[in-house]
Amino acid sequence: MLAVTSPIVLTAMLAIKATSPGPAIFSQPRVGRDGALFTCHKLRTMHRGTPSLPTHEAPASSVTAVGTVLRGTKIDELPQLWNVLKGEMSLVGPRPCLPTQMELIGHRQRLGVLAALPGITGLAQIKGIDMSDPKLCAETDAAYVEAASIGLDLRILLGTFYRA
Repeated sequence: MLAVTSPIVLTAMLAIKATSPGPAIFSQPRVGRDGALFTCHKLRTMHRGTPSLPTHEAPASSVTAVGTVLRGTKIDELPQLWNVLKGEMSLVGPRPCLPTQMELIGHRQRLGVLAALPGITGLAQIKGIDMSDPKLCAETDAAYVEAASIGLDLRILLGTFYRA
């Protein structure tokens, strides 16, 4: 998948570099399986210098024009295929959170969600649930972990790209 998506990623990187200063790839520590930290990679969608906050807490003005397009098409997530290749993430699973999101981490720990690899996309995302509601997000993640199957993963992957 990395080889297939590399022209898209390279084009997006050029667009990022041409329209805003700073690196095209954004790397940030995230919470992975069993609570271990790993470095998650994404295409940068925010202006350089934006504080490291959960997306729902960052001001909307932090997102660049190119970033809006990349987020809307999910292209900003493609560098995470490297995390998948390294075994730190899977295609589908609970979205990895920041280590500062202690309430969400606590709920996920109690519900056994941290035993799963985090995913590029997940059940909460296709249901429109973000991390602004830590309890609901963790409960949705737990429902995914309990019901995980190839069929459910395929439905989530399709739902990620074809969500209305």
